[in-house]
Amino acid sequence: MRGESDFSGWRPGVTGAGRLPSGPGGPVATPAADGHGPPTGPPTVTIGSYPDYPSAQRVVDHLADNRFPVERTAIVGTDLTLVETVLGRMTTGRATLIGAGTGAWFGLFIGLLFGIFTIGNWVAVVLVGLVIGAIWGAVFGAVAHAMAGGRRDFTSASSLRASRYAVIVEADFAEQARQLLGRLGGRSPQAAG
Repeated sequence: MRGESDFSGWRPGVTGAGRLPSGPGGPVATPAADGHGPPTGPPTVTIGSYPDYPSAQRVVDHLADNRFPVERTAIVGTDLTLVETVLGRMTTGRATLIGAGTGAWFGLFIGLLFGIFTIGNWVAVVLVGLVIGAIWGAVFGAVAHAMAGGRRDFTSASSLRASRYAVIVEADFAEQARQLLGRLGGRSPQAAG
């Protein structure tokens, strides 16, 4: 239990009026003078910037093959873009089929669970679970599509893409990493950073 002294000097609604009360994770860290907050780890150095992920991955793989402590590295994607690829139009029939497929998988899972504990014909229990799941899934798929009222009548897949991939290393290991990359067979992936 906290005593009154834990909150001495702190006044709600007044900034800079003393220290902040500690939270469940301990004392609250106030932002540094530059406004970026406390450092999140050891300082890092960018050892290369690459146009695609496989190139950055090749660099880290090369470091790992040469016994470099790769837990001191990171691949950082910059200039992220969300890309939503439209796969097709969503109709009531298609929503029903997708729902039936999802329901069939769930029904199969439930049927298998019940089938484990069945003494008689366990295959029949699994098939009944599959059929009931498919029927309920189809119903829910059709109803959900109808309730959407024409909003978002398409299916899509979203992905994040970066324009560049930087390989960063903790500053204490940067020189060792650069030496190893110099031996990448003279054909280092094109660094542009």
